[in-house]
Amino acid sequence: MGGLRGAEDDEAAETLIRRLDEVTGALEGLSAVLDQEEDLSVILDRICRQVVHAIPGADLVSVTLLSDDGPVTGATTGQEALEVDIAQYRAGEGPCLEAARIGEVVRAAAAELPDRWPAFAGQAAGFGVVGYLSVPLCFDEETPASLNLYSERSAGLRALDAALLELYSTAVEAALRNARRYLRAREQAVQLRHALASRAVIDQAKGVVMAVHRVSADEAFAMLVDRSQRENVKLRDLAERFLNDLVAIED
Repeated sequence: MGGLRGAEDDEAAETLIRRLDEVTGALEGLSAVLDQEEDLSVILDRICRQVVHAIPGADLVSVTLLSDDGPVTGATTGQEALEVDIAQYRAGEGPCLEAARIGEVVRAAAAELPDRWPAFAGQAAGFGVVGYLSVPLCFDEETPASLNLYSERSAGLRALDAALLELYSTAVEAALRNARRYLRAREQAVQLRHALASRAVIDQAKGVVMAVHRVSADEAFAMLVDRSQRENVKLRDLAERFLNDLVAIED
């Protein structure tokens, strides 16, 4: 008896290690994507497809985003997952919405739906989904989200699947936040370069106005601003056009 129990324990340990390896491999693959990809929709799509392979019980996967206009699906593994999401959106309840709203892991079997989400249960009967698992995915403070797994297998989604998915999603959140911070910083750097370039053009035009009209720097700037308003042209564009006209005259 002891030998049988020992063999079962060894098998369980090997299964856990193998599944941890799958989750770790998925995270390594996602890190490579984040280094190369800037489009959030592509990243979310990769996350969905990785989870299908990393969590054996996951047959359908999606990402729900809560926006001011209502919930939307940011990525899915296919039409079937999208239909399960939409049924929850229409009902105004369900595991994907609950996980995103309360920021907690939500797991349920199909038999539990009538008691927990009766409006959704009425629409879910024809999907063939027997297990639901959603975890919060908080990569943007302004957009709560959830990563959703739907299982069509009799075993459904177990506590181990929830633990592995939570581990994966926690790492994904950190990686996505870092990626978004990097993109924002790069965008700000581009804006700063544009601002500096605009400032240089305006200063050059201002210097010409000062020399031609023998006015102060403040007066020259006011003249340029007044003209840009009268002509309904951005100050930078006016200054650039002004300098280009001077060069054309000299040529």
